[in-house]
Amino acid sequence: MKSGMKDAAELFKVLAVDRRIEIIEQLKAGPMTVGVLAEKLGVTPSAASQHLRLLKAAGLVDNLRRGYFMEYSLNEDALEEFRTRLNEVCTCGCRHEEGVRRSE
Repeated sequence: MKSGMKDAAELFKVLAVDRRIEIIEQLKAGPMTVGVLAEKLGVTPSAASQHLRLLKAAGLVDNLRRGYFMEYSLNEDALEEFRTRLNEVCTCGCRHEEGVRRSE
């Protein structure tokens, strides 16, 4: 169980950076190269590449070489697993406890 929690914590760390969330949002449109992503995000290709390296290491993106270029795409299975894990972590039942205010 601790290993599962540690893995989840590592994924939360990777996704704690807004640029990485932006990259995931951009990749929803389809595979892209570092240069295209960098242009869309307004960052250098080097910065985009570093973020992609961490997302790939976490298993959230895949890459495929196309000639001289590397195309990056979402690993939808891994993202779905992360979403499921997030739901497990965030399901505490506190919304239904007496005396707890809910914002609506």
